[in-house]
Amino acid sequence: MELFEGIITPVITPFRRDAQQSVNEQALTAQINWLIDHGVKGIFVLGSNGEFHVLDHDEKVAVTRCAVKAAAGRVPVYAGAGACSTKEAIQLARDMEAAGADALSVINPWFLQPSREDLYEHFKAVSESTSLPVILYNIPKATGGTLSPDLVDRLADLPGIAAIKDSSGDPALLEAYADIARRKDFRLLVGSDSKISLAYGLGASGAVAGTSNLIPDILTGLDRALRAGDQDEAERLQAAIEPLRAVLPLGTVPSVLKKAVELNGSCEAGPARKPVRELRPEDIRRVETMVNGYRQRAARASGESKTAA
Repeated sequence: MELFEGIITPVITPFRRDAQQSVNEQALTAQINWLIDHGVKGIFVLGSNGEFHVLDHDEKVAVTRCAVKAAAGRVPVYAGAGACSTKEAIQLARDMEAAGADALSVINPWFLQPSREDLYEHFKAVSESTSLPVILYNIPKATGGTLSPDLVDRLADLPGIAAIKDSSGDPALLEAYADIARRKDFRLLVGSDSKISLAYGLGASGAVAGTSNLIPDILTGLDRALRAGDQDEAERLQAAIEPLRAVLPLGTVPSVLKKAVELNGSCEAGPARKPVRELRPEDIRRVETMVNGYRQRAARASGESKTAA
């Protein structure tokens, strides 16, 4: 299996509509199978869309174990092992390795504002606690802090630090991280779906694309077009992501995406975990219109393909 390549789906974590909002492993397995059948090159559990921030330690390990079993070696499984304390992140890393994950993603601690040296020692300690490759996860809007290029440059020299996933949406940061990747044994993954084409042009090896939970065919097509140098097709497919992105602000992450997945029928996604509320009826109708638009697009594409054949 090739790590850090192509479209990697930060898969949603389905919950039941019971009092505990318990994890629905059957639905998670169904979603993973559907995604792999549609060509994604990796499954990333416990990212932002996977609601890692509202799952406890045991649930995170169970989700990782479920994903590894569902993927069954067909694609790599990446697991989010981030925590505010180094102690907890190390324990997660060890437990996720034992559960069978192929690589780990580690976000910088949130709420507090660690110094660069604090962060260096944090990531170093986590990476040294596991034999799995570690992906740095930069998402300033959620953590309140940016992984500076000079810090990432230092971390890239550590043998266990293999890549960075950048979800900042900042072209200057993407360029800085891409420069590090060009100079070192280090990979760049883009986590902002609107910046996939830009990031590939800078040398990114893959995309951790939340929208691929719903429209994997568009994302995998975009990946192929960019690798083939087909700029017209890439522009068309990059633009095709926008109807989904346009409705995401209707609710708190990942409530809109989970509703879209549920309406699409790939799995029983369930609600986002509280305090995030389910969507209002009028917003559900807007999401349904969007989903139907993608269905019609897929039907047209299928018809054109059959005609060409």
